[in-house]
Amino acid sequence: MSGLIRSMTRTAAVVGTATATSNAVNRRQAEKNVRAFNNAMNTAQSQQAPPQQVQPAQPATVVAQPEEMISQLERLGALFAQGLLTEEEFAAAKQRLIG
Repeated sequence: MSGLIRSMTRTAAVVGTATATSNAVNRRQAEKNVRAFNNAMNTAQSQQAPPQQVQPAQPATVVAQPEEMISQLERLGALFAQGLLTEEEFAAAKQRLIG
């Protein structure tokens, strides 16, 4: 019977060692994969061109008739009052209309 127990103990030790080794290898490989993925993502992000800022086209200065100018100023005022235009946009548009 002691030979059977000794054999079972030896088998358990070999299996335990094999499992521990396998887990360590898997863990190291997973860490290596994570580092490779992070490096690839960093490289891809650094190679992307930065987004270009698009400047809105400046409309040409409009020379309007007095009645048209008043109605356009009223529309600008309404857009500004509704919060659709910032103060800077409102001032710039008003300046273009007035000339």
